Order: sequence, then C-alpha cells, then structure tokens
Amino acid sequence: MREPQSSPEKKRVKISLPTHFGKERRRASLERFLPRRKTRYTGIPMANPNQPNIKLSNTSDYRESYANSVQIRVNVWDFFLVFGTLLQQSETQVEIQNFQGIYLSPQQAKALLGILQHNVAGYESAFGEIKLDPRMMPGGPVH
Repeated sequence: MREPQSSPEKKRVKISLPTHFGKERRRASLERFLPRRKTRYTGIPMANPNQPNIKLSNTSDYRESYANSVQIRVNVWDFFLVFGTLLQQSETQVEIQNFQGIYLSPQQAKALLGILQHNVAGYESAFGEIKLDPRMMPGGPVH
C-alpha cells in the first residue's frame, strides 16, 4: 500500500500590531519585519522562511512620554540615549528635565538608525521636508 505523499507546507508568519493602526499602516509596518534576501539564482529578494512569530506585549511599567530632547553618549560597548523635555526659561536659559535613559547595543543602534531613516523619508514624502533650526545642526548639541 502506498502512503500519500505529503506536500511541503508553507509556513505562515503572523505578526500582530495594535488595533489602533489602520489597515494600510499595519501592512506597511509589517513589511519591515519581513527580512529579504536575494536568491543565488535570480537575484530577486525572497522572504526568509524561518521568520519566527512575533508577539508584542507591554510590561507593567510600560509608559509613553513626549521627548523634545535626546542626548546620546557612545562608548565601545553601547549607545546610551537620554530622553527629556526641554523647557525654554528665557532667551538665554534652557532647562532640560531628563526622564528616561536607554542603553542600546551598537547593532540595535544601527537597526534604529535604519528604521528612523526609512520612517523620516516616508514622513517627508507625505508631508514635506522637515526643517531643522540651523543652530542645531551637527557639530553642536541637538536637543
């Protein structure tokens, strides 16, 4: 008696995003989680078949805050981002109240750079160029 041949199963990747994301925004956000690689034969990117299921959850101490100041300190082992709120006391006096410091590995810092570049480019294509105060250009502190 012949056993039925099993067809190779395609693995499906399920990534859930919060429901407040619109359908199109969810789809666009999910695309960045699907790594692409070129095949040896065609040079066409293909999805990584070993992509794990990703479950997002918030810890009990999760919070969202507004920051208009980010300071970065770098050493050989990590990047340290300090988030705060900048308060202009007078024309010559500025106060920054820091509220959160986050350590990132160099690899995570580079991944964050890529995600930020991609999202800033999308924002600018939708809403126009983001203008920066010339006093805050590289070479001096950016708050």
